[in-house]
Amino acid sequence: MKKSRAAKPAVPKPGNSQVSPGNAGEPQPMPVDALCSDMLRRPRRNRRTASLRAMLRETELTPAHLILPLFVTEGKNQRSPIRSMPGIDRLSRDLIIKEAKRALGLGIGSVALFPVIAEALKDTIASASALDDGLLQRTIRDLKAAVPGITVITDVAMDPYSSDGHDGLVNGGKILNDESLPLLAAMALAQARAGADIVAPSDMMDGRVGYLRRALDAQGFTDVGILAYTAKYASSFYGPFREALDSAPKHGDKKTYQMDPANRREALLEAELDVKEGADMIMVKPALAYLDVIMAVKAAVNVPVAAYHVSGEYAMVKAAGQLGWLDPNAAMLESLLAIRRAGADAILTYAAMETAERLNG
Repeated sequence: MKKSRAAKPAVPKPGNSQVSPGNAGEPQPMPVDALCSDMLRRPRRNRRTASLRAMLRETELTPAHLILPLFVTEGKNQRSPIRSMPGIDRLSRDLIIKEAKRALGLGIGSVALFPVIAEALKDTIASASALDDGLLQRTIRDLKAAVPGITVITDVAMDPYSSDGHDGLVNGGKILNDESLPLLAAMALAQARAGADIVAPSDMMDGRVGYLRRALDAQGFTDVGILAYTAKYASSFYGPFREALDSAPKHGDKKTYQMDPANRREALLEAELDVKEGADMIMVKPALAYLDVIMAVKAAVNVPVAAYHVSGEYAMVKAAGQLGWLDPNAAMLESLLAIRRAGADAILTYAAMETAERLNG
């Protein structure tokens, strides 16, 4: 009876990589299959070293791409933490100046201001928004005097000043479009007189970009830019922001003027209209949940596109980081890089300062 012969071990063919035996008991790499030997394209070759990856990186994120939103409140040396936005505070005007100087030193060239208005100053027509000595206007003048190198972007919408908490004039529960436009224009003119570089209508009223452009030009503010909140969705990610400004609607919701999250084609219509009406830049808000919209809008227009990395998108990364569920620094950087990769020329983000510090090394 013949003895069965043991199978001979497989021998790698000439030209295949050889692997030295490791310590006994350690799993050894399998010999390279001959079918792998004809791979002419190996994308991993371009990822081998940090210097190669840096040289071939397709998307760049620098502090100059970031816009820092700031919440301004009355008083002096006042810093009030926002519970749902870890690391973000409401700041008095003197601290806003310090924060803007620090931002500029890190390479962040723009700030976006949002005022915290006392309830006693709110009314149905948002009259405090047009006062030359209003909180926002005083802050603009302070900033332009103390930090002339910073670009100041101001919000144009009624909700921070409105007793109804809506972005337009309310009558019988209905948000009126055309009747809101003169109120928005008065607000934008007050901001321009104070020295705002860019006004940013976030109200989503139809025709407001053209109305503001004509109003600004008629008063000689032809150099004041318009950053239109073009595709501002009725999103659930705004909650922390509304806590920060105490600006939630007192009744109803904003779905009759902010966009339906299900729609993308509508964003292209809004973008076309805003550019035709004179917008110098347009914006998609929120950002992370709408990367496809950023990409589509970027391909459709010939003006810069900004994206707003909103409070809820910021807060959920921070919250998960506090629970130890992910690395918040890496996740935040990856999020902002994704927004840039989708096509955003500029990003409004509450993580601007910490991100700039990391990018600067």
